[in-house]
Amino acid sequence: MLLKGLPVFVALCVVLQLAGADSPEEEQGVRYANRCEACKILATELEARLGETGKSHDVIEIGYSVDDVKPKKRTEYRRSELRLLESLENVCERVLEYNLHKERSDSTRFAKGMSQTFQTLHGLVDKGVKVDLGIPYELWDKPPVEVTQMKTQCENLLEEYEETISDWYFKHQDEKSLKKHLCEDHVLKKKAERECLKEQLAPPEARKAKKEKAKGDKEEL
Repeated sequence: MLLKGLPVFVALCVVLQLAGADSPEEEQGVRYANRCEACKILATELEARLGETGKSHDVIEIGYSVDDVKPKKRTEYRRSELRLLESLENVCERVLEYNLHKERSDSTRFAKGMSQTFQTLHGLVDKGVKVDLGIPYELWDKPPVEVTQMKTQCENLLEEYEETISDWYFKHQDEKSLKKHLCEDHVLKKKAERECLKEQLAPPEARKAKKEKAKGDKEEL
């Protein structure tokens, strides 16, 4: 029966997918995020977080007075330093929501949601097929080392470019995106380093059509 050969076949496919290229890490199936990928995701997540906190129309009082006689300055929360600080807090923790989609080779390999590979593997397990990846089943959905490393890269970028982010927030956010200001204008000095900034994940409909076309091509062979 074909099912008996599935565990070996699945394991072989995964090994082939993880097989490396030019570095010791890649030889072990690990390809860490480059500086472009890390910056792109930091900018994406910080802008998303600012989008969440920016919905408030609260007016806050800032300043300090010993006798409370001098009036405190009133400012809109969405324009305040407090909003920026609250948005920056734990923003790199959001990176851990990403997964590694090894079926894609560009920067879209880092995306939220379960990868196509693991959807297939979980589906096989649900059908009773034994799948051996060399790691316990309960660890399958834990963030891979590439993602946990990218969290560290995110934190390093935040520390290194704190003033650049602050400058964008107070002076430039209405005229250009954080990805443009931080990644393109400051972090990535060479044009060749910025290629990943243009890469976008195709809409679900397009991905489904591409998958069905590939399946049809295989059947014709």
